[in-house]
Formats: sequence, structure tokens, C-alpha cells
Amino acid sequence: MPLSNVIHTPTIQLTLALFSGALLYYTIDRLRNQYSLDGYSFHPLSFSNSLDLSSLTSITPPAGLPLASVGISGSIGNTPLIKLPGLSAATGCSIYLKAEALNPGGSPKDRVALSILTDLEATHNLVSGSGDTIYEATVGSTGISLATLCRSRGYGCHIVMPSDQSVEKSDMLRKLGAVVERVEPAPITDQAHFVNVARQRAREHFERGARGKEGGQDSIGKGRGFFADQFETGANWKAHYAGTGPEIWAQMNTGEPGSGDSGIDAFVAGAGTGGTVTGVGLYLKEKVREEQNHNNTKATRKVKVVVADPQGSGLYNKVKHGVMFGQFEREGTRRRDQVDSVIEGIGLTRSTKNFDKGYDEGVFDDAVRVNDQQARNMARWLVEREGVFAGGSTAVNCVAALRTALELGPGHRIVTIWCDSGMRHLSKFWKQIGEIGGEAKVTIEDVLGGRDDF
Repeated sequence: MPLSNVIHTPTIQLTLALFSGALLYYTIDRLRNQYSLDGYSFHPLSFSNSLDLSSLTSITPPAGLPLASVGISGSIGNTPLIKLPGLSAATGCSIYLKAEALNPGGSPKDRVALSILTDLEATHNLVSGSGDTIYEATVGSTGISLATLCRSRGYGCHIVMPSDQSVEKSDMLRKLGAVVERVEPAPITDQAHFVNVARQRAREHFERGARGKEGGQDSIGKGRGFFADQFETGANWKAHYAGTGPEIWAQMNTGEPGSGDSGIDAFVAGAGTGGTVTGVGLYLKEKVREEQNHNNTKATRKVKVVVADPQGSGLYNKVKHGVMFGQFEREGTRRRDQVDSVIEGIGLTRSTKNFDKGYDEGVFDDAVRVNDQQARNMARWLVEREGVFAGGSTAVNCVAALRTALELGPGHRIVTIWCDSGMRHLSKFWKQIGEIGGEAKVTIEDVLGGRDDF
């Protein structure tokens, strides 16, 4: 008998249905026991005579669920904070991931893109459907966030990115309707650098729109060009100062003060533009100062802000020693166009206004350098031990959080950022890692030591 006929026999159908229902109940019961989801009321399924799914309707949602958002932009932010049981147990600390990868555009750049667009709408009166177009230089995530929001608001989107970035990002951008221009990597001093190209494209488009209006021509369908300028605009760090920082503070201070279940001792994040680590760091340190002033006490606790930096980047040296490049990286001895790392999205060989804001304000207390192999091993660990499928930037963040926890010692509470999914890094970062089997192979020692023989 053909397999299709076997599957459609009544006995087989009933067996499959019973198995599916049992698996669903087992999963819910396991989640309840593992995570103590006391806000939910669970009711067993009945298998007495026939499969009864009606009992699922009696699951009571927890109080305080947010109302429906208006448009895709309304769903940005308020991301979960997730404690990592494996890393926490290995260090004796509590290590948390702020799940920014769960934003609708898949990264914390959704916040930045929304902040930039809101600022441009207020200052330049962007017109939906007019041909007004946002130009941006990005290695991917900011472009995806901008393309998503531009599409929903009726603006064009033109993205310029280095040609050595993973193809998943440019493919996704095109699916979102953006124009994608991939250019060869070049130094920032070269007009062929992707940031300079994007700025020039925006200028040319803006000037075309201005000439059309001066000549009395109908500009509808042509519009104007605007450069988002994520590296330099203050709308970047302000998005995290106003959103990500307050969320982390609130989520980490839900317990009784002094109970050990409240407060934050360290915030760890990489810097691509510097907006996240600057904005969040500024907010957290201000809240600590407010507490001290309110209680009229000396520093009862501090928040240590740590920059996680991949190999080849100059930010580690900037934070630790005040200069971008060390003696072994003196002028003329290193590659200055792109960071020499498989990691995408963080690491710079130049400073930015967003990073300088945090540096000049004294926000950064320390930096941790992470090499590619340590990042690959951490990505394996996160899958094998935590079930988190992360990209390279998140892996770097977690290595730096691990090392910060070991330095601070047991009992401390540390937050870092889950900023990217591994789905955007299959052809490059995850291709180097290879397949993950059912057995957990990676240890903390492997992560720190950079073992490479899995």
C-alpha cells in the first residue's frame, strides 16, 4: 500500500493526532516547570474518548499584556530580558540577554531607524509616496530596519553596503523593496568608502529634487534624498537613552532593593556606531547617581559599562589606552578599510560621534577584546546549552559578558545584548562553525581558550 494511503487511514490519523496532543501538553508542562510561569493557568488535555482541544481555550493570559500596536513601528521596543541559565551557573553570576533580536526588524537598529526617521520627518517634512528617499551606509541591520520602516511609511530606501558582507542581508533588503548598492571595501578617507558613497547619493538626489522645484516641475515621483547618517547622528544614541536603557533598568529592578534579585552591576555591549553602549550606559549611570542623590549617600553600587570589541577593531585600545591603535598597529602597518574579523556589525577602526559621546562623558569603564574563534565557540555554546541561535555580534557580547562576570566574581548581575540572529549569518559566520550535533561539546574553557578542533 502506498505511504500516502497508510497515513490517511483512520487508525494512523488518530495515532498522529494523539501524539501531537501529547507532545503539546508535554512541552507546556515542561515550560511551566522550568520557568515557573505562574502567570498562566494550565489545564491538562483530555484523551478519554477523543482528542479534546477545547481545553486550550481556558489558558488564562497574564495581566499586563500590551495593547495592540499601531503599525509596525508601534511594536518596536519593550523586548524581553532573558536570563541565561548555563552561563549564569558557570560563573556564579546572573547573566541576562536583552532580546533586541526580537524587534520586528530583527535587531536593536529598529529603535535607531525609527528615531532617525522621526527626526527627519520633523525637520524636513517627508512626504509619503512623493519619492522622498532615505539613503544609508550599513553592513546590514540598520538597512533592514530602515527598509522595513520606509516601506511602511511610503518612503524610498537606498542602501550602500560593503561587498564582503553576508549575502542574506542584501537579499532581504531587496525583498523589502530597497535599492541595494554593494561597493568594494575602502578606507573611510576614500570617496569610494560605503559611507561616503551613501552620503553622495543622497546629496545628488536632494539636489535633483531642488532643481525640479526651482524649475516649476512637478516633483511628485521624484522627491528628495536624505542621508540617515547612523554613525554620526545623535538620534542614534538618544534612541537607546530613551528606550533600551530605561527598559533594562526597569526589568533589572523588579525585586526588593538589596535582596540580590534587584539591580544591575554591569552592562556589556559591542560598538558598531557606538549608539547602544553610549545611550544605555549614559542612562544607567544617571540612574545610579539619582539614587545616590535621593538617598544622600555615597556610591552604594555602580554600573560598570564594558565595550565588547572584536579582533582588528581599534575601540578596545581607545577605551583602555586612549588611542585608537597600539604600537603594533602604527601608521602604515595595518589594514584601515574594514575590521579584520569574520564578525559583522560591531568593531571600528575609526571613532564616531556616537562613540565619542560616551567616551567624552566617561561612560566606558573597560573593554574586552574577543577573537573570532572565541566568538565561534560562544555561538556553539549558546545553541548547545541555551538554545539561542545568535550571530557573531551577540557571540562577542556574550564572551565579553562571561569574562566580565569572572572578573567581578559570583553574585553579580550582568546584562548584554542579543542583537542579531544566526539566520543573517549562515553563509559566513555560521558556515565557519559548521553543523551542531545533538551532543553538547563546548565548555567554558573552550570558549575562553579558543579551541578550534571540534
